[in-house]
Amino acid sequence: MRSERISSIPGIFISALRGGSGKTILSIGITAALRSLGKRVAPFKKGPDYIDAGWLSLAAGNPCYNLDTYLIDHDTVVNSYLTNTAKLGADIAIVEGNRGLFDGIDIDGKTSTAETAKLLQAPVILVLDCTKSTRTMAAAVLGCLHFDPDLTIGGVILNRIAGPRHKNNLINNIEYHTGVPVIGAVPKLRSHDFPERHMGLVPTPEHDWAFESVANAERIVRDNVDVPRIISLSDTATPFERSCLIPEDAGTVGEKSPVIGVIRDASFQFYYPENIEALEAEGARVVEISPLRDTELPEVLDGLYIGGGFPETHARELGENVTFRKSILAKVKEGMPLYAECGGLIYMGEELEVDGISYPMAGLFPLSFSVSQKPQGHGYVVAEVTGDNPFYEVGTQIKGHEFRYSKITRWDREEEDTAFTMIRGTGMADKFDGITKYNALATYTHIHALGTPSWAPSFVSKALQYKNR
Repeated sequence: MRSERISSIPGIFISALRGGSGKTILSIGITAALRSLGKRVAPFKKGPDYIDAGWLSLAAGNPCYNLDTYLIDHDTVVNSYLTNTAKLGADIAIVEGNRGLFDGIDIDGKTSTAETAKLLQAPVILVLDCTKSTRTMAAAVLGCLHFDPDLTIGGVILNRIAGPRHKNNLINNIEYHTGVPVIGAVPKLRSHDFPERHMGLVPTPEHDWAFESVANAERIVRDNVDVPRIISLSDTATPFERSCLIPEDAGTVGEKSPVIGVIRDASFQFYYPENIEALEAEGARVVEISPLRDTELPEVLDGLYIGGGFPETHARELGENVTFRKSILAKVKEGMPLYAECGGLIYMGEELEVDGISYPMAGLFPLSFSVSQKPQGHGYVVAEVTGDNPFYEVGTQIKGHEFRYSKITRWDREEEDTAFTMIRGTGMADKFDGITKYNALATYTHIHALGTPSWAPSFVSKALQYKNR
């Protein structure tokens, strides 16, 4: 690592009173509109989210990084914000909040969007769902202003407006009673351009119409939001400088570098870019592979990383690709390190039941899964490492998150198989998580490399050992 002095750039947070207010579609549209105006946008998502981040990345044409003050300490969040905006050469940063503006895991709201906005000294645009309401929206904005006077709410965007009279009534009341300018008013949309799955938007890799959807969001914003005013508001972000730690170049990747495969396709797409970059910073060469299009693992692999996703949507194809599944088992039995999260855990089990039909999976672990209509695990987790495993020292505490609709229906369990005891969260069963075998670890817990800095060095070290075996 080397230290470098980096200055902040103009930035804005987009938040709301609650989830489901429309801030994601507006964040995507604003990002795309700024890009069309020639602005180089650095997109960020506050909180542990893959799907919204994927859409923001598509809209910006740049990676979207996550800012999470629960998983990651404050100094590292600031470091990530500054270094990634500098790396992208960005003109403006757009940060989409999560849930409501002040929502967090404790009474102090330390992990809220509001606290992150103050940490990065950026103003907030508040998106209001104005369905069947007028003057009360002014009271809601006024309440936010008084709830935390140290937070800068620079503007309001009205969403789901019924018509011109509704719009004018809202603008007059909000600007008169609060002094906060209304910089946009979006009507109720006739078509739902962004279908939702589970608790988030459909992942972008799953549909060819993703670019069309981003274009629709941009059009909505251009027609109904004052984009130049957003640019002006971002300029009011308080400038600051910070000495940031920047990873040194790992050097030229060559024959001595371990090769780590990442399964990335429509069934497995949940990866933080920071996790991939952390592996590369440790000297690994990362290659993407897919059980939906490849027949087997490349021979050059020294490690395999399988993230989360929705394997249930492609269960038949995953089950039919027998040669790919067998190639994973062969490599793992040879000692190749494998790290699997959530959807990857399911794929490493023996079978997955979807709509009453059972599909064979890779069969590394004695697990069967089914998919439910309701979440089976959701939220932040804390796991203590209590069992031997290839990646973490016993006694380590890991912060992560889980989000899943799957559940284990059969587990031929032995106590020595598990690596984690859950202090917070659900885990696989009975407050246990992380099943191990050979040099493989599979878990429902998602980790962020900036919050779990030991993960990437350990993974690459294991891959190098396997390469030089």
